[in-house]
Amino acid sequence: MPVFILISFFILALIGLPVGIVVGLTTVLGFLYLGNDMFLSMLSQRMFSAMDSFTFLALPFFLLAGEIMNKVGLTTRLVDFSNLFFGRLKGGLAQVNIVTSIIFGGISGAAVADTAALGSIFIPAMTKQGYDKPFSTAVTVASSIIAPIIPPSIIMVLYGAIMEVSIAGLFAAGIVPGLMIGVALMILTRYMAVKRNYPTNPEKMTVKNITRRTKGAIWALLMPIVILGGILGGLVTPTEAAAVAVGLALFVGLVVYRNISFKELYNVFLRSAVTIGVITLLLSCASVLAWFLAIEQIPELVAKGFMALSDNRYVILLLINLFLILVGMFMDIGPSLLILGPILAPLAINLGVHPLHFGIMMCVNLNIALMTPPMGGCLFMGMVVSDLKLGTLVKALWPFILVEFAVLALVVYVPAITMTVPRWLGFVH
Repeated sequence: MPVFILISFFILALIGLPVGIVVGLTTVLGFLYLGNDMFLSMLSQRMFSAMDSFTFLALPFFLLAGEIMNKVGLTTRLVDFSNLFFGRLKGGLAQVNIVTSIIFGGISGAAVADTAALGSIFIPAMTKQGYDKPFSTAVTVASSIIAPIIPPSIIMVLYGAIMEVSIAGLFAAGIVPGLMIGVALMILTRYMAVKRNYPTNPEKMTVKNITRRTKGAIWALLMPIVILGGILGGLVTPTEAAAVAVGLALFVGLVVYRNISFKELYNVFLRSAVTIGVITLLLSCASVLAWFLAIEQIPELVAKGFMALSDNRYVILLLINLFLILVGMFMDIGPSLLILGPILAPLAINLGVHPLHFGIMMCVNLNIALMTPPMGGCLFMGMVVSDLKLGTLVKALWPFILVEFAVLALVVYVPAITMTVPRWLGFVH
């Protein structure tokens, strides 16, 4: 049966159908193959149930908030603010690139959006200052994967919705791993900047400069504080916080900066609606596939397969992560998360891995895959923004990929990295 499912999935995918349709048709074919016709009448109900979720409402709100904030120019203000404090470091503009990604992660929650928004600013600026273009693009692509790990994160909302795991808990668990990736990238960047004699980009740290830059970036800095403070402080749910983020973004664009028209807002809403439509179809179809897999006990078969290779907890976790890396090289993060989460999570939980820990493990792993060939979304966005060839960019990216895999290994094998903050905040008892 698993072989039939895999063959059906890959044949439908090779035809060129959208991933959501592929997942849905694979489920239908699976039921027909087994002769379980009575379950087919329940598919529409199952699909609707997956979407009929208060938790899932956070997703369109976070997407819309990110789109509005990009449009009103918060990114440029973040760059100016970060440059004042971090531009004096060796490889200053590259360091500012990484720091901006860390802050930007608390606003957009999407890696490809980070690559596009920051790449269009930093790659030309870094090249002008004497950095080579492959390095400039590699720093941008590598740091962009921090966005979906540092909350709020769109993929964490997806994972929480499909696996019925606390989204606030996932947000709390992602803080330290996201910061670790940022610090690791800054250390590597400094080493490479010293070795290649890249310039600093210092600015005078006067009270006037600090006041002016902070005033310019205050709304961008307040956004993650409002969102995370509200969620982690227990004042609002993730869905309510996402709605507040949309309201705040509209207030900044229409009242504070007054740099977005209603016509531009229409286009922003339209882009967000199209994106959420695609994600909703994928989520609902992935939900019925997970239901089908549970009925046919596929997770149990997968668990037996891994256990047949080894009964050592650490070896199995290594195998799971190698499998995720391989899948992530060819499949986008959303489908990978929604399809493999229900299959692999029960195995990890049986090994004693906490659901929050496993969720972050999957998110970090599959986000790194966004910058790996041949199908990484951030990799291709970096190529588009910089006009570099695939081979040239991949060669520049390898040191950053290896550093991020080292952080992933720590996240996998040192649970305290992920679980300490959720424990402090009462999400884990």
